Amino acid sequence: MAEYTILFGVALLLDIIITFRASRLWTRYSHYFPFCCSYPVTHNVPIEVVPEGEENENDDEKQSLVMEEGEAKTDKNNDEQSNARYSLLLRNYLIVYLLATFSDWLQGAYVYALYDAYDYPQHLIAVLFVAGFGSSMVFGSFVGGMADRGGRRRFVVIFSMIYAASCLTKHFRNFHVLMLGRLLGGIATSLLFSVFEAWLIRAHANAKVMDKLSSSFSTAGFGNSVIAILAGLVSNKAASHGKLRPWDASLDTKEGMFFVDGYLNPFDIALLALICCGICATFLWEENYGESGGKENAENSPKWYDGLKRAYKTTIRNRDILLCGLVSSLFEGSMYIFVFMWTPAMQNLAKKEEGLGEDESVELPYGLIFSTFMVCCMTGSSLFSIVAERMKGEALAVVVFAVSSVAMSLVIVSSNSNVTFIAMNIFEICVGMYFPVMGTMKGMIVPEDQRAAIYNLYRIPLNFIVVSSLLAHLTATQGFVAVTIMLITATFLQLALARRRLNVSSLADMSHLQSLAMNTAKIKL
Repeated sequence: MAEYTILFGVALLLDIIITFRASRLWTRYSHYFPFCCSYPVTHNVPIEVVPEGEENENDDEKQSLVMEEGEAKTDKNNDEQSNARYSLLLRNYLIVYLLATFSDWLQGAYVYALYDAYDYPQHLIAVLFVAGFGSSMVFGSFVGGMADRGGRRRFVVIFSMIYAASCLTKHFRNFHVLMLGRLLGGIATSLLFSVFEAWLIRAHANAKVMDKLSSSFSTAGFGNSVIAILAGLVSNKAASHGKLRPWDASLDTKEGMFFVDGYLNPFDIALLALICCGICATFLWEENYGESGGKENAENSPKWYDGLKRAYKTTIRNRDILLCGLVSSLFEGSMYIFVFMWTPAMQNLAKKEEGLGEDESVELPYGLIFSTFMVCCMTGSSLFSIVAERMKGEALAVVVFAVSSVAMSLVIVSSNSNVTFIAMNIFEICVGMYFPVMGTMKGMIVPEDQRAAIYNLYRIPLNFIVVSSLLAHLTATQGFVAVTIMLITATFLQLALARRRLNVSSLADMSHLQSLAMNTAKIKL
């Protein structure tokens, strides 16, 4: 069996090193690591003695120097104001966004366990899961356009209300009520992965800090990974507090309709987090719209499907937007299939290594494995902060997808659990890099007035991939073969997008362009 504890320690140490390198502390202590950085060479400039007859000739030069010093002070003040606006924007965004993701992570591990505890057969549980992804695919296709017109902050509050209602439905041991909860959860998921990001990009544009957008996505990705680990610990503790039981203690488990405690505790904590999320969004965020949204266009009374229609036309007519969406759907689809398949894959390897039969059970440290994955995601987010200083996002995405393809290929061919687990963690590092790099790319490619609508349009093929994989009942090996094919396809599509965006015709030209950028970049160490 794989050395999970040792590999977790190695992953944690790597994360600490890379996070330190990406942080502001590096600028303070980098001189202790001369082998990791280069220092600018300073030359001593001799003092020039000016003869008395030439003093008047230098008056103009002195005045120009004074003017330059004044401009430098003005630029410094502007930078300080810009940094203050950015810090406030990022703080307000993270408070709301991390509350939303905290609520999402709390629920993820216990949805299946709760349905199983309600004694629903596996085929009905599969129907509930498919309904959730189908809801996200159908309703999410037009709620993004509604958010662009109606206001993104308003739809974040609506997200909180819808997801909170979904949490409440989990208390009912009734298939139709649970189905309603899955439909609501699908809509909420579409809003979570589109409206928040759309608000952030527009807020950066309004605050005139678009140059810091990559840093914001990197910080949000890192924070999301930390929140995922915290949510896992909290939900595990909450679920073990008490046993799932009917509200009416006199009723038998199979007779009860409304339940409390046990697996429902994480959903109740998520409900509180969503209430806080909606309140914080109301008071901390300013409203923003797509460029065609807002009160000034209210008299036009657009139909509910107009946003989807316009987003579809824009995507089809603009090749960059289309390629970006295909790449996004393929990578995120592979991510979801990975989530479904890593458990049976590791179980099968553990059984082979211990000589157990297929019908025998094997115990794996799932909590430790999940924590290792999340630590690697954090590592990827920090690594992006370092590499983004030296590489264009389009070129970096090609590398991320290519490495992901190699990692998943290793999972397919490997018969050693240690090698397989390491390959899975390399993929998770790529996942951590993917979200900030894709967020930055979409911020530059997708038009502001249709941002949320197009983001949700991107999720239609994604949800189709997920639903198809669930209905196909793939084995672990088949699942990872599908993932590898999708990642290889994403790599070539991203390569085509990078060539268009960077105006290069070959990989050699792209490599040369990146080397020039690295040589001329001014990196503060």
